[in-house]
Amino acid sequence: MKTQSWDWRNDIAVDCDGDLLYSDWFTMTVYKVKNGQTEELIRLQGWVPSKLCVTSTGDLLVNMCRSDYTQSKVVRYSGSTEKQTVEFDDEGKPLYSRNSTIKYITENRNRDICVADYGAGAVVVVNQGGKLRWRYIGHPSATKNKPFIPCGITTDSQSRVLTADGDNHCIHILDQDGQFLRYIDNCDLKFPLGLCVDNNDNLFVCDFFIGNVKKIKYLKKTLHF
Repeated sequence: MKTQSWDWRNDIAVDCDGDLLYSDWFTMTVYKVKNGQTEELIRLQGWVPSKLCVTSTGDLLVNMCRSDYTQSKVVRYSGSTEKQTVEFDDEGKPLYSRNSTIKYITENRNRDICVADYGAGAVVVVNQGGKLRWRYIGHPSATKNKPFIPCGITTDSQSRVLTADGDNHCIHILDQDGQFLRYIDNCDLKFPLGLCVDNNDNLFVCDFFIGNVKKIKYLKKTLHF
């Protein structure tokens, strides 16, 4: 499939109809590919689309930054119609770092909007209405001594949040309220980047430096007596 610009694709997603969506930095547009034909879905003015997430209700969450890199926000769309903007907390402070660094996005099963903000070194979670619920900036560890810089995020069937910590070669597992549960750090990960959990709670991790994808069974089995 040939895209509208060769080198500026930011993210892909699949909508509820099975059509491919992708964001294009250069054209400031989100495209839909339907039956092999590419069409504009959302064209922005002064904002650059980055990461995408199709929600459980079929909406599209788009993380974006201003073209001058001074603001960042998450916008919810129904088709091409803007429904919601998430940018500030209750005190009027920005929720996300105001730069062009990548902000990975996903929706939890409780419909929280979860963003791994690479530039802020934080996971920022708001509820469905856009109100800040919690912010996670890493967990103290004697062996994880580099700054926490999240570079990937996903959730599982129990609403746990998993985020990649590339510089510390591990995955952080949090509960739905942002409490640290444990690390995944025994799978010889060099620089985990993209994350995805399937319907059976198998974790797929892209390892940036090696260039492969690992499948990890991370849940501890419950023993029944």
